[in-house]
Amino acid sequence: MSIPLLACERVSKLYTLGRSTVRALQAVNLTVDSREFLALVGPSGSGKSTLLHLMGGLDVPSDGRLRYRDQDLTSLDADALADWRAEHVGFVFQTFQLVPTLTALENAALPLLFRGVSSQGRREQANEMLDRVGLGERLDHRPKELSGGEQQRVALARALVGNPELLLADEPTGNLDAATGQTILDLLGDLHDDGIAVVLATHDPQAAERAERSVRLHDGRIQVDA
Repeated sequence: MSIPLLACERVSKLYTLGRSTVRALQAVNLTVDSREFLALVGPSGSGKSTLLHLMGGLDVPSDGRLRYRDQDLTSLDADALADWRAEHVGFVFQTFQLVPTLTALENAALPLLFRGVSSQGRREQANEMLDRVGLGERLDHRPKELSGGEQQRVALARALVGNPELLLADEPTGNLDAATGQTILDLLGDLHDDGIAVVLATHDPQAAERAERSVRLHDGRIQVDA
């Protein structure tokens, strides 16, 4: 049996709010294979975003273990986890999270700056990725000069510029109109066809239908995995 790309083993996440404890995730077991397109579905508060953040090393579990291939991510310190994240994972968020003072090219190139890539190398790779998402003519535009769909495509280019094996998308169409949202989903499908594993967190059943596999969460637990 092949080793999954990513495995969550009885992963739990608890938050303390005053005297209350919120169980955002409860003993979740989940694997993601290389080149898989997986949808995490469920209503707000079901644990989708929490699970996505744990899978990408943006947060650490309260209990349980995460593995990337044969590497135990829960054994890494903050610096090592950041290095792993930069090397292997791309993120796309609902709110785009672009730097407003930077151009599309500069935003897309930003992850490479932290990896020590030369200025010329950053420009060439970011240009290539912006071309790939259809924004080759908008390199010098800042976020306020771009539509919502164009901003999300910049965010996709930024996520892809480091050639990740795993792309995590958290409600990437949530702030877009239906037609633009379909364009973003088409791009995610194309990326999956190119061999990138995609995990899409969404409450939209039509978006989830794009995936090969759908995992439904409710109250921090997996209800359905099909």
